[in-house]
Amino acid sequence: MAMRAALRCLSANFSSGLTQLSAASRGSTTLLWRSCGSLRTLSTSPVLSTALKFTEKHEWVKVEGETGTVGISTYAQEALGDVVYCGLPEVGQRLEQMEEFGVLESVKAASELYSPLTGEVTEINKELAENPGLVNKSCYEDGWLIKMTIEKPEELDGLMDQAGYDKFIKSLEE
Repeated sequence: MAMRAALRCLSANFSSGLTQLSAASRGSTTLLWRSCGSLRTLSTSPVLSTALKFTEKHEWVKVEGETGTVGISTYAQEALGDVVYCGLPEVGQRLEQMEEFGVLESVKAASELYSPLTGEVTEINKELAENPGLVNKSCYEDGWLIKMTIEKPEELDGLMDQAGYDKFIKSLEE
């Protein structure tokens, strides 16, 4: 619904030059229009994925100010299978980048969790104690794992954006 409102606003501003609207897989949208004689492009992706950074261990972090929300990717939760237990750290625990901070157990395997950044745990997703399957159902929203302070924002530069992570996943499947 928000996407429609944004596109309506854009189309109102560029209605005379609007030439094409196309939807690709994964929910992204590309808007093409002519402005000053040249073709312009506006691409959008699902709101969360544009703000995410990923590790090679398949954790993601969504940055909001000085706080990072951490979870695992769709690829990781699919590889794990049905998650039946989430072992998470205590609030106040300080983590170094790529330090192990917990574990997810599924019917198939157990997988360690690694911190994408250096910082202190400020909140854990308490709902996962009662419903660990949220990691499978909604890994980018309700199935987040921890929230943490971001002590070294420069560490974000070493993480992959969505396009880089997609390319990384493809390289694993080859």
